[in-house]
Amino acid sequence: MSETLPSRRAVSWLMHGIGNLVVVLVVTFGGWYLLADPRVSPFGLYPLPFNATLFWALLFVVWSGFNLEFFGFDRLRQPLRGAVIAASTAVFAVGVTYAFAVGFGHFNADFTASREGGLGYFTAALFVLFAFSTWVLAVVNWAHWPWPDLGLKQPLIGLCEIAFLMLPTVVLYAVLGLPAVANTTPGTPILGLNTLLGWYYSIIVAIVVTGLTMENWPWRQAAGRGRTALFSLVGNVGLSSILYFVLLGICKLIIGTATVTELGDAIHQFPAQLGVCWVAWMIMWANAFGNRPTNLGLAANLTARVAVTLGLGILTFIAYYWFAAGTLLHEPVVAGKLHGNALGFMDWFALVTLLYVVGFGSYGLPKPTDRRDAEPKAAPHHAAAKSTRQQGS
Repeated sequence: MSETLPSRRAVSWLMHGIGNLVVVLVVTFGGWYLLADPRVSPFGLYPLPFNATLFWALLFVVWSGFNLEFFGFDRLRQPLRGAVIAASTAVFAVGVTYAFAVGFGHFNADFTASREGGLGYFTAALFVLFAFSTWVLAVVNWAHWPWPDLGLKQPLIGLCEIAFLMLPTVVLYAVLGLPAVANTTPGTPILGLNTLLGWYYSIIVAIVVTGLTMENWPWRQAAGRGRTALFSLVGNVGLSSILYFVLLGICKLIIGTATVTELGDAIHQFPAQLGVCWVAWMIMWANAFGNRPTNLGLAANLTARVAVTLGLGILTFIAYYWFAAGTLLHEPVVAGKLHGNALGFMDWFALVTLLYVVGFGSYGLPKPTDRRDAEPKAAPHHAAAKSTRQQGS
């Protein structure tokens, strides 16, 4: 990590964050109009396979950036590092999407690209919902336990993490996910697709809010890294059920009774729609705004972060569904005056945030005056497994 020295190119944490936000928004909207916009884009990828490719791209960033801590990429200087990360992400995402839809889809009709409404793309990409929970949990809540404790270093830490969590992730997908979207693959759905998306995404919200925004509190109160991992696993599943009903209630209040009635069972998916807005802001706040505040005392710091990110998430949810999705993004009507699907556009926003702020290290922007704000926090630093990621000088 290069030193951040006071200079006229140093700015406050707030201005640094706003600068990142402006760049991310410009790239997010520009990329949307080029690749996904149903009216403007020349490619006709909306909503699928664009969303499916987007989900696989997020998984690549989780594996390379969270689990492997950008091992190998960190040897490159900026902006080459960021460009290689972005290019690798695109190649992986497009390749996996094509391999499932055309390759595996040839043997199993549930995954084929020709399935009505592009559902074959979604059937494969639904795996990422479960993958995001297991592999992010291992980093932000478990701090890579137990691999650093065994004396391993990167890339063995990340490779072991990816390999050993593959089986439980596949089991979750096979038991919960695949039966909800498959026509030919055997299996009885435990949860309908809407409820599954709403409830399981609440687990992701719980993992990110405790592991990233609250710096693994309260799970870090447990004695020992193994107990911390166990308590975070059980605690996040329990917390997710509470969050599901809280987020569902907020959504119903915002949407209104008439539209909720028109949505029917689809309303149970909306905790995920609001949840992704919150998660996107928690990623932005931690990495671009330095996870402020940091100087008010533990309780005040954590409460303020949760309040700020949740508030921004709710405002984004309102702005997206009541204005941006239909007017700016040209997405179709869902029910009443609601347009679009936040799991597409807001995940795109989150991906661009991770690629620019973490992958490119906010290249081109002045450094924040507080050196801590230059530390990428998508995969937090900890004593047992020090991050290898570095900002470009």
